[in-house]
Amino acid sequence: MKINIRRSRRAAVAVALGSVLALTATACGDDGSGTGGDKGDEGSGKGKIVFWDNNGGVRTDAWKAIIADFEKANPDIDVEYVGIPSADYQSKVETAIQGGGLPDVGGVGAAMIASFSAQKVLEPLDDRLAKSSLNGKLNEDMVTSLKAAGGVDDTLYSVPTSANNGVLYYRTDLFKKAGLDEPTTWDKFYEAADKLTDAKKNEFGYTIRGGAGSIAQALDAMYGQSGITSFWNGDKTTVNDPKNVEALEKYAALYKKDTPSADLNNDFTKMVAQWDSGTIGMLNHNLGSYQDHVKSLGVEKFRGIPQPIGASGKRVQVSNPVDGIGLFKSSKNKEAAWKFIEFAVSRAENSKFNESAGQVPANNEAAKDAWISKAEPTKLAAAALTDGSTTIVQLPYYLPDWGTISKADNEPNFQKVLLGKMSAKDFLDTLADQLNDAQAEWNSQKG
Repeated sequence: MKINIRRSRRAAVAVALGSVLALTATACGDDGSGTGGDKGDEGSGKGKIVFWDNNGGVRTDAWKAIIADFEKANPDIDVEYVGIPSADYQSKVETAIQGGGLPDVGGVGAAMIASFSAQKVLEPLDDRLAKSSLNGKLNEDMVTSLKAAGGVDDTLYSVPTSANNGVLYYRTDLFKKAGLDEPTTWDKFYEAADKLTDAKKNEFGYTIRGGAGSIAQALDAMYGQSGITSFWNGDKTTVNDPKNVEALEKYAALYKKDTPSADLNNDFTKMVAQWDSGTIGMLNHNLGSYQDHVKSLGVEKFRGIPQPIGASGKRVQVSNPVDGIGLFKSSKNKEAAWKFIEFAVSRAENSKFNESAGQVPANNEAAKDAWISKAEPTKLAAAALTDGSTTIVQLPYYLPDWGTISKADNEPNFQKVLLGKMSAKDFLDTLADQLNDAQAEWNSQKG
């Protein structure tokens, strides 16, 4: 029952936000009737299509370069780019599902697929991929991950573009000055966070993510310290295991002690900008911000290494969602939209995109390009995932309500934990109840 209430609330919010996309909707590749029941049309393969970038601003330049290449190679197709910040993307798609105005094609990462596919707004892509020039050229693990994220039918609803991974960035210059070891373990991480903090000089050991996107980072820190290697124990989640509660208490206690107080509202853009321009020792983010750090600090002042190793001697981290591009079922020009997807994930364009993003390409040929060995965090992350040193705790992206549970329902509660207004145990018990309900409902529908 809780899940149904949550879905009703999400739908109500989506309708209320309908005016946000009014201008965008009139420009999109459908006629404004792009709800789940609109089956769209193959179209002529020419004319205009609309592409929604799910990480607008951060990846705008990369996508505009790809679009320019595509339009040069396909002069009879015009691509309208709409950049939407990652924190706003899912709610904007949900709004368009309710009120019309979906694009032809858009970013669809693993964390979004279950919600969108459950509402039947995504075009199944297995047959198109089988007949495509991309067939056999994509990383099978990424393809499998996106299929699994969709739920029970093992259907591909998004073509993978890249894989991300959690990274601990640290300032080598500050560590050297303080005589600190590289933060390869959680004990060394906490030692450095304390030693590098001098609040009176506005110097801090760490910047924590307290705003949008905070839950995944908190889960990463929890499981990394506790060493618990599965998100589920049967049909019950492990998030509120006593070891995870203890780990979250220790992690959250960093706030305002070893971090700036402004971190309470940090999304990733604020967090990255703060680290790049200040004197903060460490930052947890992912491969995607590597180039930002290079531009701001140069390669000599920082390193990006895999997440710290726990007391067990093993590295445990939560899964980072594979990103991809989906074709919306309501598109009236699916042939042209598919051409764009094929082009964007071709070797040259996929390599160009991921070099800019600092991520691992989905195109196997692109993954062999020379820049990979020159981007140290990408190289180290890839090694950590294949050398047996890392165990991945798979997050339940397949749950239709995962996005709501991990964002709207619990990001405000995590802020209460940071402020000392809610205990880590109460926070994790609440999260566990919601996840267990969602899992039970998913199992009943699957059965």
